[in-house]
This record gives sequence, structure tokens and C-alpha cells, in this order.
Amino acid sequence: MPTVLITGAARPNSIAAGISSRLRLNGWNVCTSDLTSADYPCDLSDPEAPDELITRVSAEHGPIEGLVLSHAHGEEAGILDTTAESFDRHLAVNARASLLLIAAFARQSVNSGGAVVAFTSDHTTGNLPYGASKGALDRIVISAARELGPRKISANVINPGPIDTGWMDEETETELGPYHPLGRLGTPQDIAGVTSFLLSAEGRWISGQLLQADGGFSARF
Repeated sequence: MPTVLITGAARPNSIAAGISSRLRLNGWNVCTSDLTSADYPCDLSDPEAPDELITRVSAEHGPIEGLVLSHAHGEEAGILDTTAESFDRHLAVNARASLLLIAAFARQSVNSGGAVVAFTSDHTTGNLPYGASKGALDRIVISAARELGPRKISANVINPGPIDTGWMDEETETELGPYHPLGRLGTPQDIAGVTSFLLSAEGRWISGQLLQADGGFSARF
């Protein structure tokens, strides 16, 4: 039974929770991490935490074959009100921790290979530090696909678009609904299916991609 580590998996209605359920059904040994709960509580703003997390999970479960990066720190702010402290924390959690997790994951995989799937966002105006850190994440993951390919590791970034994980009110749902060609908002289960495929042996030929898995939402631009 292959082992997968999923970060950012505390909330029961989150994208990570949907992925966890799907992968368990598909025969994965699922290990979850989050700041204060899940199987492995971990503060990813600590630069030592990513390596410690990978080391602990692999020591207890054997080599990790899948890494799903669903953790994120986010604060609404723009250019005029983003503080240095806030910007640094966004980069530490969303970008630096992801880099260190991927590196530790690759080191422990030896020759077994594996797959990395991370989640990004189009947020910019009004959510600047979050969007900037996600932009850095994109480049890290795409670079990982090139550098870690010889280790039989694939790496992709998914932009899921707006997913209803309980944060949308009726007004938001009404506003976003018409932009979806499929006629409905996305769910964690929709993203779980895409993630499951990318982690599978059949899906690992896809690598180094930023995938708009958003039901056609981005096609409005």
C-alpha cells in the first residue's frame, strides 16, 4: 500500500479532506498534516519543520510515494497595507515550506519515485501576499519536475478555481455560478479525482504543468 502525505488537511470540508477520502478508497495509506490537528501537527513556518515531518512520516510508514501540498497561509491585503512580517510569513509557509517539503520528499524516495501535486491560485489584487507566494510556489513545483524527473518523480501544480468548501455565501455562489460552463461550482470531490489521477502510475507522464482544473472557469478570460 503506497503512502501519501497531504498537508493542510485539518478542515473536514476542505479540498485536502476530499482528496484524503478519495485516495483511501483507491488504496493509499493516507497521512495528513496541519498546523494544530490531523495525523501530524506541524508548523510549516518553522524552517526545520518540513524535513522533520517527512522524516517522521517515512520512518513510521516507509517511503512516501505521493506528496500533496494543500497547506496555505492567507491574509487579505494589498500593496499599501501588506506588512513585511505578513509578506515574509506568506513566503515562509506557502513557498519556502513547499520547497523544503519537496526536497525532503525527493531525498527519502531514493529510487522508488513518486509524484508531487500542489495547489495554486490566481489571487493578486486585494490578496497580494498570498498571490505572490503562490506564484513562487508555481515556479518551485515546475522546476522540481525538471530537476527530479531523473529520480522518477513527477510534479504538477493545480489551479482549482473557486471551490465551495463552506466559505461561500449565497451572494458569492450567485455571482460565480454564471462563469462556470458546466453550470455549477466545483467541489473538493472534483479536485480529488484530478489529484488521484496525477498521483497514479498512469498520470505521472503528466509533469511540469500548471493545470487549470476549474471546470472551464478560467476560459472566461
